[in-house]
Amino acid sequence: MATSADPVVLLTAFEPFGGAARNPSWDAVQAVASAWDGPGRVVVEQLPVVFAEVRAALVAAVTEHRPTLVIATGVAEGRTTVSPERVAVNIDDARIPDNAGAQPIDEPIDQRGPDGFLTTLPIKRIVRAATRAGVPAAVSNTAGTFTCNHAFYELMSIAANEGFRAGFVHVPATPESATGDVPTLPLDDLVTALTLAVRESLDPAPDAVVTGGTEH
Repeated sequence: MATSADPVVLLTAFEPFGGAARNPSWDAVQAVASAWDGPGRVVVEQLPVVFAEVRAALVAAVTEHRPTLVIATGVAEGRTTVSPERVAVNIDDARIPDNAGAQPIDEPIDQRGPDGFLTTLPIKRIVRAATRAGVPAAVSNTAGTFTCNHAFYELMSIAANEGFRAGFVHVPATPESATGDVPTLPLDDLVTALTLAVRESLDPAPDAVVTGGTEH
């Protein structure tokens, strides 16, 4: 595993799916990596939108790069904010088929796994940093039940064994990627928010705590 003095950050994003020509999560992570000026280095890997292949792709990427931090990303058309996810749940319930034609309904991701995993990213600090930079952002308490949640769950399972910090961030559609009349954000906003997510997550300080209605 990389040391904190020389971190390796792995960003993942998905291939296009559902008839879309592009996936803004992939566009965004490539731009983050291209512009990254340290600390350490940022590497990217594209995940298949195929339930049966996601875990193997994540394991291969972690094995190759030995990251300190992994942030998986995906698009959630209809959302208006960049959304760090709080929890991955142990269920696949696909509204549409994946890119291999599979459409699991109410199936556990791991028959022997826990019901859910909590992110280890500082999601509230990420939201505050993005908001201060002028990018709409909000914590999300559901990553859905399609391949994004599947990847999030599998990632946190791997992270629990390997000991790296990890989590998932959903991004809205961009004007270039939208497949219908849905809210969009410019790609530059996604890149700004994800860059800040990396920087905040490399900071080992704990996230904000909510006590008695006060966040501090």
